[in-house]
Amino acid sequence: MVSEPEPGLPHPLPGAVGLSHLSAYDWEAADGVRGGSPHLHLVCTEAYVVTAGRGAVQTLSPDGYREIPLQAGSIAWFTPGTVHRMVQGGDLRVTVLMENSGLPEAGDAVFTFPPEVLADPGRYADAAALPPGTGPETEAAARRRRDLAVEGYLGLREALVAGDEGPYLEFQRAAARLVRDKVPTWRALWRAGALATAERTGAQLDALADGEPAYLDEATAHEAAPTRLGGFGMCGRRDEYDLPGTTTPYQGG
Repeated sequence: MVSEPEPGLPHPLPGAVGLSHLSAYDWEAADGVRGGSPHLHLVCTEAYVVTAGRGAVQTLSPDGYREIPLQAGSIAWFTPGTVHRMVQGGDLRVTVLMENSGLPEAGDAVFTFPPEVLADPGRYADAAALPPGTGPETEAAARRRRDLAVEGYLGLREALVAGDEGPYLEFQRAAARLVRDKVPTWRALWRAGALATAERTGAQLDALADGEPAYLDEATAHEAAPTRLGGFGMCGRRDEYDLPGTTTPYQGG
């Protein structure tokens, strides 16, 4: 029998996914749209499970510009490299499932700031950072960050709609340059989380095939509740869980 590998994280959620709940921002941006900060992820697929209200998600990808309607019960997800912007339509409430938990918080998410900000890692970090807490100072900084991301996003969208994907592709490359030095940390998080979870399943299958499912002796249940309510996320006010394998406060800058 192949022995089961030790889990890299204690009690991760299924698949070592990240989990949070979002209420989309109601702030109006320069284009009159209410919503969050456009951004992409470099290696993580993200999913929205809509639990209440209505709205949309705007996306930029090699297949162009799209606006996907969101309403209670709908699901939308975006693969790495897809720029996405959550749009508030009325009391929009979303549960977010994030692949490779820990990586987005370690900087996998990159805002669509204007090119001159993306070209300067120090300037990017300053623009992306928020003061701690959930008070007025943090709210004002989150709104400035959102507005700066929208500024860059609108230029990318205008070019893509006009048939010019050059600025969008350059944004992807700039985002990749920004995070390159983070890859060793991401690799360690991936090995401890998503990869360890998949390997554990393989070991369990081996045990079942051998007729020796001793791992079932460890069967148990877990529970948790949000440990921070109303934090300022990229797309809206965010309820978070301080658990291994879940979405904790963003630390990427």
